[in-house]
Amino acid sequence: MPLAVVVFISLCGLLVAGKFVRLRIPLLQRLYLPSSVIGGAIGLAVISALGDKIDPEITGAMRKVPGFLINVVFATLFLGTRLPNLKRVVTLAFPQLVLGQIMAWGQYVVGLGLAGFVLARLCNVPPFFGNLIEIGFEGGHGTVGGMTESFLAAGWNDGAALGFTVATAGMIIGIVVGMVLVNWAHRKGIVKEVVPFSKRRFGERLGVHTRHSRPAAGLQTVMSDSIDSLAWHIAIVGVSIAIGVGMLGLLRLTGWKVFNGFPLFPLCMIGGIVLQAFARAIRKDLLVDHGQMERISGASLDFLVVSAVATISIKVVAANWVPLVALILAGAVWSVFVVLWFGPRCLKEAWFERAIADFGQATGVTATGLLLLRTVDPDSKTCAAASFGYKQLLHEPVMGGGLWTALAFTLVVDIGWFKVFVVSCVMLAAWILCAFFLSRRNSA
Repeated sequence: MPLAVVVFISLCGLLVAGKFVRLRIPLLQRLYLPSSVIGGAIGLAVISALGDKIDPEITGAMRKVPGFLINVVFATLFLGTRLPNLKRVVTLAFPQLVLGQIMAWGQYVVGLGLAGFVLARLCNVPPFFGNLIEIGFEGGHGTVGGMTESFLAAGWNDGAALGFTVATAGMIIGIVVGMVLVNWAHRKGIVKEVVPFSKRRFGERLGVHTRHSRPAAGLQTVMSDSIDSLAWHIAIVGVSIAIGVGMLGLLRLTGWKVFNGFPLFPLCMIGGIVLQAFARAIRKDLLVDHGQMERISGASLDFLVVSAVATISIKVVAANWVPLVALILAGAVWSVFVVLWFGPRCLKEAWFERAIADFGQATGVTATGLLLLRTVDPDSKTCAAASFGYKQLLHEPVMGGGLWTALAFTLVVDIGWFKVFVVSCVMLAAWILCAFFLSRRNSA
C-alpha cells in the first residue's frame, strides 16, 4: 500500500478514535480536550507500544505533516476577510493588544532567562531551549511543525519533539487552568454569564450539533459546473503558499544568514494578505469566502495536531523532562500572572472576559481562547469577542507564529541568546509602560 495512503488512513483513524473516546468519557468532555489531542495520545501510545514493529517511514512521513499543514493554516488567516479601518482596529483592540504583547514578550523573557541563566548550566540544554515557551504556547503545534527545518538547521534534532511536548502541555494548561480561572472569577462575581458544564445542553457536552441547529460551514462562491467551491478555495490557498515560497526565495538571495533557517509559514500568511488585497483591488474578492477558509484551516489544524502528538519522541522527552517541566511551569505561572495582574489594569470594560480569551490563545491556540470566552460570555454581551478578533489582526503577524517568532530563534542561533533576551526585556518594558498609561487612563 502506498505510504501516503497509509499515513492518511492512520491519521483519519486516530481522529475518529479520538472523537468516539471523547463521546464515551465524560471527564474528557468536562476538560474540553479536543478530539485531535485525544487521538494523538492514542497514536502516541500505539506507536510507543509497537516500537520497531512500525515501519519508520510511516512515522517519518507523519512527522512531516505538521510542517506542511501549518503553511495552509497561516495562508488562510486573512483570505476572504475585509480588513476594517486601521484606526478603528487600533482604537478598539489596542488595550487587548497591549495585554497580548506583554504575555508574548514575557514568555521570551522568562524562557530565555530561565534557559540561558539556569537550565543551560544545570541541565546542559542549548540556550534556544527557552524559545520553546513562546513557540509552543503562543504558536502551538503548527508553529513547532513549521519551525522543524529551523531546528534542524541549528543542529537541534530534538527541537521538534520537545516543542510538540510544550505545545501539548500548553493546550492542556490553557483549557484546564483556564477553566479554573473561569470558576474563580464566577465565585468572585467578576463574571455573571458563566454556563457551567452541568447546565450545558447534551449536544454541547458531546461536542455535536443537533440535527436542527447545524451551522453553515461556509458559502459557495463559484458554481460547481465550473469548479467545485471547496477545490477553488484550496487552490487559492495554494497560490498564497506559492507567494510565500517566492518571498522566502528572494529573502535567501539577499545572502543574509538569518534567512537560511527562516521558516515558510509566516510568509504564507503575508502571501494570503497580498492575494486578498489584490483580489479586492480588482473587485474579485467576492470569489473568496472566509467561512470556507476557516473550515480548511480547522481541518488542517486537526490533522496537524493529531500527527504532532502521535509522533512525539518519548525518549527525547524522558531525557529532558527536568528542563521541560521547569520551562512549562514557568510559562504557565507567567501567563496566569499576566491575566490576574495586567488584565484589570489594561482592560477597563469586561476585563476578565477579554483577558481569559488572551490566556487561552497564549497557552493553546486561538480556538482555546474562543472556547474560554464563550464560557464566560456565551451570548456575546460584552465587547470581548470584537476586541479579541481585532487584536488578532495586529498580533498574529508578529507573535504566536508570526515574523518575530520565526526570526527570534534564528537570531538566538546567529547572535546569541543574551542579545535576544535584552531585546525582549526592552520590548516587554515598553509594553508594560503602555499598560501603565492605560491603567492611569482607566482610573481617571
